[in-house]
Amino acid sequence: MRLLPGAEPFFFSPAGDFDGPEASGMLLCHGFTGTPQSLRPWAEHLAARGVHVSLPLLPGHGTRWQDMQATGWQDWYATVDRELARLRERCAHVFVGGLSMGGALALRLAARHGNAVSGLVLVNPAITFPRAQGLALPVLRHLVPSTRGLISDIARPGVAESGYDRVPLHAAHSLRALLSLVRAELPQVTQPLCLLRSRVDHVVPASDAARVRESVSSVDMVEHVLEDSYHVATLDHDAERIFQMTDAFITRLATRKTARDGT
Repeated sequence: MRLLPGAEPFFFSPAGDFDGPEASGMLLCHGFTGTPQSLRPWAEHLAARGVHVSLPLLPGHGTRWQDMQATGWQDWYATVDRELARLRERCAHVFVGGLSMGGALALRLAARHGNAVSGLVLVNPAITFPRAQGLALPVLRHLVPSTRGLISDIARPGVAESGYDRVPLHAAHSLRALLSLVRAELPQVTQPLCLLRSRVDHVVPASDAARVRESVSSVDMVEHVLEDSYHVATLDHDAERIFQMTDAFITRLATRKTARDGT
């Protein structure tokens, strides 16, 4: 099946001074109906800094929306879980970043893997499903295969997100189940957290970021408001700011852990 433009997964493992027992890695998780294209500049920035990077394409994504109908959250989570293990084989410090649903997947990894995740960088994380649509999904998904989607919620002119313009309802039903699980697991998240949210977001309500902030058990937590971007902030005006804050976050935590371990 032919992939959408930019939907290819991205993996980078540096050699030389950046490869070794104190190496840092980052797993990036894209959003629902999106593709790695939305996070590719972030991944390439990290790779240029010598960070090991994994940016997988989630099952059912990146081709045509009909392909998502046969997938669910277990498939999406299994993919990022496998990539976390892959990075753990190479790196002492592994961070996880996510956009939208990717943020929910990142939170579940943190809740379930504890110290295997060194920290989280979440951009407009989604942890709730619209109530009215959610109540209708159990029946509606058997009657209507898809509804109109929302991609390219980007303030920057001339920039588009690669993804589906239709939302497959079987997959949406599975997304709803995933978000419910993640909300219940938020108190188990103890890792340092960098939370980035757009002032204007037409996809995820501001209350989602607030709920993450209030429900996790992280002691080390910072929140930044992105003033000039919409939902897909990683392709928007604040992209460079996201990259720079990620650099600072990784450097601070990796350095602190190395000093604590005495290496």
